Amino acid sequence: MDWNNKEILEKANKALTAGDNEGFLSFCTDDTQWTFVGDKTLKGKESVRQYMAKEYLEPPQFVVENLVAENDFVTAIGEISFKDKSDREIRNKLLNQVLFLITFFIYH
Repeated sequence: MDWNNKEILEKANKALTAGDNEGFLSFCTDDTQWTFVGDKTLKGKESVRQYMAKEYLEPPQFVVENLVAENDFVTAIGEISFKDKSDREIRNKLLNQVLFLITFFIYH
């Protein structure tokens, strides 16, 4: 199937919000990196898998306001929320007014 970059990101996020972490990870390369600005960087799919298992006790929810695609990358701008161990809702945990900014590099 020939998907465009926005469709790939939408399918990956759909898997994540359905609680299918492995489905989401199937869209990531083994050397993926997640950078939490001012905090930490997760390096590699296994590191992301462990983070998701620990932090996403319930599937996160996304409100995507904009998807910007150019060549081999897609940037999603919007809001992410999930519950922590104390059952408190975490919103915009890291980037406050920017909400969230995730760039996926798509390799064909």
